[in-house]
Amino acid sequence: MKRLNIALILVIITLMLAACGAENETESDTSSAQNGKEDNYNLVEKGKLTFAASGEFKPFSYMEGSKMVGYDIAVAEAIAEKLGLEAVQQKAKFSGIVTGVNQGRYDIAVASHTITDERLEQVNFSDPYYYSGPVIYTRTDSDIEKANDLKGKEISVSRGSTYVEMAQEYTDNIPQVDSDVVALQSLAKGHHDAVITDDITGKTAIENGLDIENRGQLGVSEQAVAVAKDDQKLLEDINNALKELKESGDLAALAEKWVGVDITEKPEEIEE
Repeated sequence: MKRLNIALILVIITLMLAACGAENETESDTSSAQNGKEDNYNLVEKGKLTFAASGEFKPFSYMEGSKMVGYDIAVAEAIAEKLGLEAVQQKAKFSGIVTGVNQGRYDIAVASHTITDERLEQVNFSDPYYYSGPVIYTRTDSDIEKANDLKGKEISVSRGSTYVEMAQEYTDNIPQVDSDVVALQSLAKGHHDAVITDDITGKTAIENGLDIENRGQLGVSEQAVAVAKDDQKLLEDINNALKELKESGDLAALAEKWVGVDITEKPEEIEE
């Protein structure tokens, strides 16, 4: 009887050890799979996604206390979560961010960078996570329907902006004011024939009650995540993460939260 009890105890112990071994093996396999994915990235710090932004471009990235917040920051953190990495933000001067990614100081940049040929010489870019660009705004009763309708019209723009040169393509009558918002407010009150300003600025003004209309984009800029050229796997996984965020509606929700409008869909450019 005593021998039977001993044998039974040995069987139970053996089964328990086997179960523990299987559990440890499963945990080990899961850990190895996660590490294997990470090992395909050239990260500044293992397990962390170090991203750069300027912190000086509200509502996209700006300071609240000692941390950056805004649409760019929220997108970066959402990408990191999708990749299973801890998001680590780095505030940097905008002019040096692309170079920082190129030199390996940051894993990526989520800083409202427009995709340009010059920047593509240093880094790769993801699919766009938002779109912007110059837009024609008029009053609701305006007969301006296309770009050529601006010829000879009075077009107001913000002083010192790139929109001055754009307006000069259509007219010499270009009142310059202190800001885009002032120009749009003046337009709504009956002054000027049109205003050329950024899409997001105009959308925000309409959301705030100005009785003006978007009559079309004069150009479209694509803002995307900058990734080092030698990190192709990271670029691919970021694109997959952005695709998931867009299809789920989460990307649009982040834009609505931080910018006030959905800027994730590509607008059509106006006809000449």
